[in-house]
Amino acid sequence: MAVAGIAVAQDRPVIDVGILSYGTAQWEMQVIQDNGLDTDAGIELVVTDLGSEQAGDLALQAGNVDVILTDFLWVSAQRNAGNLITSIPHSRAVGGVMVHPGAGIESLDQLAGTTIGIAGGPVDKSWIILQSAWESLNGDTLAEQVDARFAAPPLVNELLVSGDLPVALNFWHYNARARAAGMTELVSVTELLADLGVDGPAPLLVWAFTDETAQARPEAIRGFLDASFAAKRMLLEDDAVWESLRAKMRAEEDDRLFTELRDAYREGIIADLDPGLYDTASRTFDIMAEQGGADLVGRDAVFAEDTFWTGYGD
Repeated sequence: MAVAGIAVAQDRPVIDVGILSYGTAQWEMQVIQDNGLDTDAGIELVVTDLGSEQAGDLALQAGNVDVILTDFLWVSAQRNAGNLITSIPHSRAVGGVMVHPGAGIESLDQLAGTTIGIAGGPVDKSWIILQSAWESLNGDTLAEQVDARFAAPPLVNELLVSGDLPVALNFWHYNARARAAGMTELVSVTELLADLGVDGPAPLLVWAFTDETAQARPEAIRGFLDASFAAKRMLLEDDAVWESLRAKMRAEEDDRLFTELRDAYREGIIADLDPGLYDTASRTFDIMAEQGGADLVGRDAVFAEDTFWTGYGD
């Protein structure tokens, strides 16, 4: 496998990060570049826009980029399949079950008999977590109690806001847009995980890179991670830095939406690598494996050793 990013600019190693062109991780990348955090960390950040998650997976394994944003379940599955990819936590599971105020739904028990719009398909992680929590609470299968409708995230959000869907599970930034439009959160993913015994933030999204890159260029990877965590701290603590992101957030003229997106993003930030993150990841994996099976966690329902890189944060 080739190793991307060998070029050096001004004596600084280049780290090429593949990011969805429409993804919210672009916000962090802009903060890094606008504030020279990559220079401070001794690297040059190059951002490669990707059209899909699958494109990122392929680009990483082909050596066309150094780092991608993905979930730790995929990293574990790749390791179990012999593709040696490792990772460092980026953000925790956020979002929740959103309801239209006219639906009259005030508790999880009232979901039975309703229609739920779900973004991401049958193995959407929030859907898996919700089903696990429901089974733990009621002893039966949620999918048999509701009419689950799977659709693209914008459509799910549109149907919820219009009142054509009473309940929705969507990606966090669409939930923020729904709140700005007057929808309410019935229960958060964090609360559902806590009900299942996962206390503390579960690091769902990770920066992933190959073992080969980590071994050949460890200081460059550490430099990128230093820049990433510096940006996270700015995004968490500095309101002013968000003003430059309004265009990317598509909230130039809507202060309520801007605030909802900012605050929801902050809820997902992992600002430091607390050792407890890895314990919560392991417990979250077990939940996903039990409910989602091979389609979600890979053929071997075992949390792979070295899913998380030990070369950073010691």
